[in-house]
Amino acid sequence: MEPAKVLIIEDDHFLSSILKSKLEKEGFEVHQAFDGDEGLAILQTFKPNLILLDLIMPKLSGFDVLQQVSVDPELSQIPIMVASNLGQDSDIQKAKSLGAIDYYVKVRTSIDELAQLVKNVINQNAASQPNQT
Repeated sequence: MEPAKVLIIEDDHFLSSILKSKLEKEGFEVHQAFDGDEGLAILQTFKPNLILLDLIMPKLSGFDVLQQVSVDPELSQIPIMVASNLGQDSDIQKAKSLGAIDYYVKVRTSIDELAQLVKNVINQNAASQPNQT
């Protein structure tokens, strides 16, 4: 069985690298993008089981990424978890209305918690998928 795939779209290189190594230790295949444009480009060839998305990024914001992914029939099937420093209810509601399945405020969520949440979502999705033959 091939490892589950995660795409981290996060402009903070340090945070992204820590998350990447933590998830790789859990057995995931992880790709990184450091802005929204790069994230969308990677999605053309890499189809992850989950996208972990920041909102405040250069070039293309996480809201823009959510918008573009939501209108693509293939990409819109990929669960997206948002991890952002934006903690206003209006930002959370906007992200969820654009298709985010969950929203975490970075300052309130540790790296370990975030990695565990990613793992939980992927495991839940794997369990709910019919067996591929």
